[in-house]
Amino acid sequence: MSNSIHEECGVFGVYSKNGTDVVQTAYYGLYALQHRGQESAGIVVNDDGVFSVKKSLGLIGDSFSQEDLKKLGQGNIAVGHVRYATTGCDSTENIQPIVVNHNKGKMALAHNGNLTNSYELRIKLEEKGAIFHTTTDSEVIAYIIVQERLKFGSIEEAVSSAMDKIEGAYSLVISSPSKLIAVRDPNGFRPLCYGEMDDGSIVFASETCALDAINANFVRDLLPGEIAIVENGKIRFDTKHCGITPKSLCVFEYIYFARPDSIIDGASVSLARQQAGRFLAKSHPVDADIVIGVPDSGLEAALGYSLESKIPYSIGFTKNKYIGRTFIAPEQSSREKGVNIKLNPIKEVVNGKRIVLVDDSIVRGTTSRRIVDLLMSAGAKEIHMRISAPPFVAPCYYGTDIDSAKGLIANQHSVEEIAKIIGVTSLGYLELKDVYMLTGKNTGFCTACFSGEYPVCPSNNTEKSRFEGKISEHKKQ
Repeated sequence: MSNSIHEECGVFGVYSKNGTDVVQTAYYGLYALQHRGQESAGIVVNDDGVFSVKKSLGLIGDSFSQEDLKKLGQGNIAVGHVRYATTGCDSTENIQPIVVNHNKGKMALAHNGNLTNSYELRIKLEEKGAIFHTTTDSEVIAYIIVQERLKFGSIEEAVSSAMDKIEGAYSLVISSPSKLIAVRDPNGFRPLCYGEMDDGSIVFASETCALDAINANFVRDLLPGEIAIVENGKIRFDTKHCGITPKSLCVFEYIYFARPDSIIDGASVSLARQQAGRFLAKSHPVDADIVIGVPDSGLEAALGYSLESKIPYSIGFTKNKYIGRTFIAPEQSSREKGVNIKLNPIKEVVNGKRIVLVDDSIVRGTTSRRIVDLLMSAGAKEIHMRISAPPFVAPCYYGTDIDSAKGLIANQHSVEEIAKIIGVTSLGYLELKDVYMLTGKNTGFCTACFSGEYPVCPSNNTEKSRFEGKISEHKKQ
């Protein structure tokens, strides 16, 4: 676990109805979703059942040249993925979309989320002779769908049957030889939306910002548990799994993950973050000279704090735009230096000032301490830190890269103790009751990382590297 919360993944799919270039469309869609994962990217193009694949570690803009895109050829369906590893390491084998060959054709699958029962499912599959080529839970999903496809007459029936077996968080975009399928888990942990282009082409994406990037018109979000099927240019929906469990959208989509210009389940991410700042100003007021935010997701919350408190808002940091949000160095000393590379305070703004510093979360506390030190070195007089989320006290099993409570500073220390550890004058967190009202109404959020109450029970083996350990006992026998 690193010093900050990391994105899970971004998925994208397009079905061309009247000649839309699916390769370029997928490329620009993934580019807009790059914030959701910077470890790897992949695109699969389907030309009447012939699949072409390009996958690479790194950012899509760095790894996909125009020559690469040309080599993918043309087709009528494309599926894309940008990844941050929540299960399995960031090796080339684990890059998505996953492509599977079986006797009823090929399948390409892109997954955002994290299964809670993937370990148990994989053990059962391996005991029946299944051979896995990756260490991701996404391959477990693909294997089960293919297994069900051999029993049913259509890919959508296979997906529906697979949903009875898999548990946890999954937003999927799938290409069969002739269809494009989109799926959202019954809890709706992760977002997935549907749009249409002017020529009638149909698009699915993790966020609406990807639709904006390709000039697609947003139609609606997929319902939790809904399956969308695109065939012969027409879309239909299967709602068999809808409404079987309360909605549990990950609230960190609004607090941190999503781009501020996205709309998720009918609510603006930017306005939700501003609302968090307004709540903070009401519950944790303070006399100060300026309000500043930690880029990027702390900026809107800082603006909200300023608007509510009437304390002037200012830009206190310059961010190096050439470093991704998930910049991580292997050693602690390097991590701390990395903060200097990523952020630099503007001395003329902060010198001699009493500052309200707004950020989205505190994980271990080391990064927060370093940011505070940077401000103090720049001449800040006081630093009153405000966090636009409640204390992070429990692990997440649904796609956030926090698979253990070990190292979570709020799990071990009180708010007052944390304030001393990170060196701030005062510290205030968003209250849990306010989380449910970030969008103006309680539409159903997962807040397990703040409360330890899980919508879907986790298994006994939930570590990120659970498929990469030493030989287990059942394999030794």
